[in-house]
Amino acid sequence: MMPAYKTLALTLCLLVSGCSSMDLGSFKLSSLGFGDSKDEKPQVVKMPPPAVTQARLDDYEPKVKEAIKGTHFEYERRENILVITAPVQGAFNPDRPNMMLPSMLGPLTRMAKMVESDDTIGVLILGHADSSGDAKTNLELSEQRARAFTSIFRMSGLKQNRLTSRGLGSVAPRAANDSAQGRALNRRVEIMLTSKDTLNALIAQYSQPAAAPAAVVADVKKAADKNAKTVAKAEKPVTR
Repeated sequence: MMPAYKTLALTLCLLVSGCSSMDLGSFKLSSLGFGDSKDEKPQVVKMPPPAVTQARLDDYEPKVKEAIKGTHFEYERRENILVITAPVQGAFNPDRPNMMLPSMLGPLTRMAKMVESDDTIGVLILGHADSSGDAKTNLELSEQRARAFTSIFRMSGLKQNRLTSRGLGSVAPRAANDSAQGRALNRRVEIMLTSKDTLNALIAQYSQPAAAPAAVVADVKKAADKNAKTVAKAEKPVTR
């Protein structure tokens, strides 16, 4: 367990500086299925049948809704995955886009405590950016945001075999990037709760950094229709 003084220091770092240069977790994605070498072939992991996980997630669904009650988080059930989406607007400082706001500590801690003692559940946290600016900057920013969320789960006791994060940059939008409203929808952090077997399959799907997985593309098409009627307002559209 992390000593109290280290926990306090990490929390202060998150709120004051955003921990943009801190290595949270100190582990390589290659150990979880993300190849470091360009010559390595992505590991093929078959997605378990949805029925294997669905019954277990049925118990978690009302708990997740209660944990994010009163926040601007969005909730979605995708068969064997619970997806909680945190729009960047209201989650990160608009002047320092990688610095998480203090208001995020409550709901994230509640969700982390909810799954901490259940070894059958894994968490994948994905950071997303819009297409403004260059791809490298977008990727780095999305990674920083994902790590900021991940650190709260890690402080609550989740081990790295049940928790990982991934920055996708702008490759998996859920709306068109040709308007301020669409870009605001694309700037987000997604928390995916599922079984550990499904988590391994998801990690394998996201093992190719240059392209979004087919499953994500399908979700984007569905979300685009849904979000066409629900458009978010961006206070500062220039924030990626």
